[in-house]
Amino acid sequence: MTTTLACSSAILGAARTLAAKLLLSIPIDRPALTEAMSESAGGSDAAGVWQQRDSFEALEVALAMAIPELIGRMDAGSAIVTLEALAKDLPTHTVRSEGQVAFQQFSTPPALAYLAVHLARITSEDVFLEPSAGTGIITSLANRAAKACLLNELEPARAELLEGLFPGSPVFRHDGAKIAAMLSGTARPSVIVMNPPFSVSQSRGEDQNTAARHLRPALDHLLPGGRVVAIMPDWFSASARGAEIFRRTLEGARVVLSLRLDKGGYAKHGTGIAVRVLVIDKVAGEIGVATINRPSVSELFDAITAVPPRATLRKPGTPPTPRLKLSMFRAVKSGPARPVIVRAPQTNHVRPVAYQVLDEPAAMGEQRGVYADYRPSRVVIPEAGEHPTQLVESAAMASIAAPRPNYVPCLPERTVTARLLSAAQLETVIYAGEAWSRDLHGRFIHPAGEVALKEDADGEHYRTGFFLGDGTGAGKGRQAAACILDQWLKGNRRHIWISKNAPLLEDARRDWTAIGGLPSDILDLARWKIGEEITAPEGILFVPYGTLRSSRVEDTRLDQIVRWAGADFEGVIVFDEAHEMGGVAGGEGALGQKQGSLQGIAGVLLQNTLPRARVLYASATGASDVNNLAYAVRLGLWGPGTAFANREQFISEIRDGGIAAMELVARDLKASGLYLARALSFAGIEYDILRHDLKPEQIAIYDKYADCWTIIHRNLETALELTGIVDGLENKTLNSGAKAAARSRFEGTKQRFFAQVLLSLKLPSIYPAIDQHLADGESVVVQLVSTAESILNRRLNELDPDEREVLDLDLSPREAIADYLTRAFPTRQMEEYTDDLGDVRSRPMWDEAGNPVINPQAEAARDELIEYICAMPPIPTALDALLEHYGVTAVAEVTGRSKRLVRDGSGQQRLESRSARTNLAETTAFMTGAKRILVFSDAGGTGRSYHASLDAKNQQRRVHFLLEPGWRADRAIQGLGRTHRTHQACPPLFRPVTTDCKGEARFTSTIARRLDALGALTRGQRQTGGQGMFDAADNLESDYAKHALHDWYGLLATGKLKSTTLAEFQMMSGLELTDQDGVLREDLPPIQRWLNRILAMKIAVQNAIFDEFLTLVETRVSAAKEAGTFDIGVETIAVEACEVLSDTVIRTDPVTGATSHLLELSLTQRRKVLSLERVLTMAAYEDTPLYMRNDKSGKVALAVPAPSHMDEEGNTIRRFELIRPLRSEYIHAARLDESAWGPVTKSEFSRLWQEEFAADESQLVTETTYLATGLLLPIWGALPKEDLTVNRIVDKSGASWLGRHVHDLYVDATLEKLGVAHTVQTDPARITAAILGGGTWKAPHPLNFTIRTSRVNGSRRIEIVGAAAARIPELKASGCFTEIIAYKTRVFVPFDRVEDFLVNWVS
Repeated sequence: MTTTLACSSAILGAARTLAAKLLLSIPIDRPALTEAMSESAGGSDAAGVWQQRDSFEALEVALAMAIPELIGRMDAGSAIVTLEALAKDLPTHTVRSEGQVAFQQFSTPPALAYLAVHLARITSEDVFLEPSAGTGIITSLANRAAKACLLNELEPARAELLEGLFPGSPVFRHDGAKIAAMLSGTARPSVIVMNPPFSVSQSRGEDQNTAARHLRPALDHLLPGGRVVAIMPDWFSASARGAEIFRRTLEGARVVLSLRLDKGGYAKHGTGIAVRVLVIDKVAGEIGVATINRPSVSELFDAITAVPPRATLRKPGTPPTPRLKLSMFRAVKSGPARPVIVRAPQTNHVRPVAYQVLDEPAAMGEQRGVYADYRPSRVVIPEAGEHPTQLVESAAMASIAAPRPNYVPCLPERTVTARLLSAAQLETVIYAGEAWSRDLHGRFIHPAGEVALKEDADGEHYRTGFFLGDGTGAGKGRQAAACILDQWLKGNRRHIWISKNAPLLEDARRDWTAIGGLPSDILDLARWKIGEEITAPEGILFVPYGTLRSSRVEDTRLDQIVRWAGADFEGVIVFDEAHEMGGVAGGEGALGQKQGSLQGIAGVLLQNTLPRARVLYASATGASDVNNLAYAVRLGLWGPGTAFANREQFISEIRDGGIAAMELVARDLKASGLYLARALSFAGIEYDILRHDLKPEQIAIYDKYADCWTIIHRNLETALELTGIVDGLENKTLNSGAKAAARSRFEGTKQRFFAQVLLSLKLPSIYPAIDQHLADGESVVVQLVSTAESILNRRLNELDPDEREVLDLDLSPREAIADYLTRAFPTRQMEEYTDDLGDVRSRPMWDEAGNPVINPQAEAARDELIEYICAMPPIPTALDALLEHYGVTAVAEVTGRSKRLVRDGSGQQRLESRSARTNLAETTAFMTGAKRILVFSDAGGTGRSYHASLDAKNQQRRVHFLLEPGWRADRAIQGLGRTHRTHQACPPLFRPVTTDCKGEARFTSTIARRLDALGALTRGQRQTGGQGMFDAADNLESDYAKHALHDWYGLLATGKLKSTTLAEFQMMSGLELTDQDGVLREDLPPIQRWLNRILAMKIAVQNAIFDEFLTLVETRVSAAKEAGTFDIGVETIAVEACEVLSDTVIRTDPVTGATSHLLELSLTQRRKVLSLERVLTMAAYEDTPLYMRNDKSGKVALAVPAPSHMDEEGNTIRRFELIRPLRSEYIHAARLDESAWGPVTKSEFSRLWQEEFAADESQLVTETTYLATGLLLPIWGALPKEDLTVNRIVDKSGASWLGRHVHDLYVDATLEKLGVAHTVQTDPARITAAILGGGTWKAPHPLNFTIRTSRVNGSRRIEIVGAAAARIPELKASGCFTEIIAYKTRVFVPFDRVEDFLVNWVS
């Protein structure tokens, strides 16, 4: 500090000398600077007393001292000219210190500083602030005019200089980027003039947004109505590069003047940058004003016709103060209101929840299909009642018992005795508390700037979380409230409740007050702006996900929440609708890798920042893909103490294990006490599909649009060539990214368009159906996704003020086509270049002025298409059509849109604004019966209840029309739960709405495909995902459909289809199916692309194509049903009988007591025999099927052509596939003629096939297999990597076993890894049965050989494999025989001696 003070004193002394010379007009050069500095410091720079840069600092300070007196009473124009002339005669700054580089210190040129102060229009009533004051030249010009001056400078030496220059003004030393927070509580300025650093930040280092990060807090700190004059970098404008940052930084302000000083303004400071000068008033208004651009300050001044007048200052808003009782005998001191915590008197005692722990799990509830009646598996709560509506659990989850709990919650006694919470809901409170009483394995730190935790021995312990996966309507909100109440009553009174959107605040208050809380306990975060401190001392902070991720330059909501919570926060964080964080890990998208979602990242960061928080995830649809579980960092699924080193390994290996492995995740979490997933029973619910048959006039409209999209597609391909994205001559892609983006946008727009068209075409059947249900005394709920708000916004933006006064808008899905053509149709010209590998590529072309080059032909084609589209017949949007048909007085709309078109009494359209509270009012109108029709979308429906609640006035039966399921499986199913919930008077009627347009199967297929994974991850059983609405046959992206499509392509190429020809299909679809030689391509389009292209064809064509395709799918599905493999997954093994030969406990969890087992199972299976009907169907697809019989064996086979092979010389080798009742085999065409196979008649073939079928079908095969079951995730890494298959074994009685398959070769190694001794099966009879049934048996040490069945010379034998050569004589003495085959001695056991042999050797 001594050095700094001495240096500052020397600079000030030299500055006084130089200021005197400036006032006397004595020239100042480098020697003059050196002389003044040496004299003041008492030594030279050569001696190290001072540095050259100090002399330039002295010159800057001298200017601040002299200029106010130098220009005196000059007018503004003369003063600027004088200062420009003065600056030209001064030495150029050629030396910069390390500190000046680090803090990016460029003092403001005198003329520019004067202009900025002049534009501020400072009065004697103003409080002036310069946030980055530097050497004070700006403040020196403002000092005489302002009432008071405040200065801020981070660099210590300059701050000392400022204190010497302005002894009567406070000088703060804060980072300018945080000035609003750091100066909170001080006098707020009415005028700010600032020249912030441009690209270097104290906290971030190099950061191009530094200036914006300084301007935003300055605006925040400024009084409302105040003025800021900011000198900013050249990029800070509404241009494409900085538009978003410009908008966010100036939010809530108005730019009244924009100037640009060209390069040269800072020439005397050693740099040649251009800058912008913005005059900003803190009032709402436009920010995109025209910019005046000049090369010098004087020319800028001349170009300004008038300095914009100041806005009226307003006092900052203050919260209302409570009314005080006045007294004549004491002073009254008023101030800002502080939050007042009001507590209702306790009317019931808080006491522990009494429950009994069962040593043995409760019996599984009655099973109905894939569900079983729910019952708590380990606890009995005598005083608690049953759930108001019957709960069920997937059979797979019901077979798993939760661990024995120890945690005892404390709740008001009425919560239990008055049945405010059911036994199932209290079970959640118990297990959540149990989970929160333990920590994840290991210690972690949270590195700044990273999302993931990092293991560190000196880090923090992180508390384990809990996942509530109850189905929609089962009361998750009330259970979450109960978990908070348990902690609240123990004195822990700061909690965080995160939900999907702001309107759900009322639902949170409803759930909290239902169990005894007060509405005022729920604090809406919106009460506090970003940057403000949350002043409530306690409460439950309600935060929407969108708010959680929001931020401004100076602060973020996440940081604001964390500051309120405190580092020692131990409250509950409820992640309601936790699936909203599902995209945190990103993933693979249509155009490549996708970034993680911001709200998912914010949610994970909140968990990582508060290690002792009690995290509760709540979602009925936690993840439809294992990758979307990445947000659940507190479940201990990966990391220390688990089998997975990190999240990536967990996702990879579980995904490799298939859907059955995903089932294991849910089951293991329940066995660990970290997960519960119940659902409302579907008993009493009815399903009735409403099918609309398209009318001829509707088909004509659809066909016109199909033709339109065909034309657009052809023009798109042409435009790709015209713009240079594709080389049409060589049929080569030059810019694969641009091509993929263009096609992706095209296909996405097309899908959305036809979805909307089909939606609108259903309306003629919807209206009478709704009318009938209303007449029957029922209430109607309509579920959809699209609201057409984006179309409305675009149309409104195109209108001028006069047209807005008299609205006459015709909203139609065709607007989507026009919007696509305007925004996404490729018209940008590309230029070719050669990349580093020598390949020709293309990239966007720019002209000499830096403007993008547009291809005129592509642009003309686009304009013609737009003209064509706008002449097409309009189609109404479904939501607005329903509102117009029934009227807004009869329909409650609960959607996310902020405005809508309605008609007044005269039939004139008017625009109606809708706030967040409108949804609540509309819901109330429906639940009270004021309106009996409700339409909701995903944006408005999450968390809402529309069921026939016993607490509601309107208890009519709900008829739920699923008009538009959308693309998200989880949200479609969640929507169904809005009308089927706990505590209802009667269950609803579900009515999915469809048409006879076969292309609509595209949308159903997308839902059905994701339901398998959704059911597996959230219910522990894949078949539960669809909740009865969809089944596997709806999934046109299944393996059955993919194989059927391959068959369809083959039939199309050979001209065997009646619906279309190869040439017609390629023209209509734009798909290329053949190569240049006319042969079907190897990489045929996948089924998703095929389905998309079918959707845009004429109704008659797509229906004909679908009829043929679905026939092929049905053939495949029928075959799977005959084989008993349909809808059970490739991992399921259906057996006649299963017997447990041995059960080895291989691990016991030290925390929960849950066990892992290795089961040795004897499986008895019936041989899968191909039926005659199926083989004749296969023969019908062949031109000349060959019915064959083997003259030696008398067996039959169907010979069909198989894919050919090629020998080393390039000769094609034709092959046939011989399809037999039990298996298939391949044979060369040449050998077929030489073999014993010969042709027979079809009738003879059929007779012989039936005989073989009858003989083989009755045969049973027994084999032995090993299955690792129980709690598997902790031992996943110890199981063999060679086989990640997860099997579900189901026998005829319905008993099932789920686990990882362990090949017998790896059993010993697996047990050795886990430190378990292998107990080998020793019952000779059982071993014999297993071996004869096709299984294997490994003899224990020291024998170490394996007995199995082998096929030798066409016959089955029992072989001993791996026996030591020294044991062969001993084996032969026991009745075995040997044979040398291929120079190898092999040992066999006679069939009739196997059991005797084992009796001797096992004993």
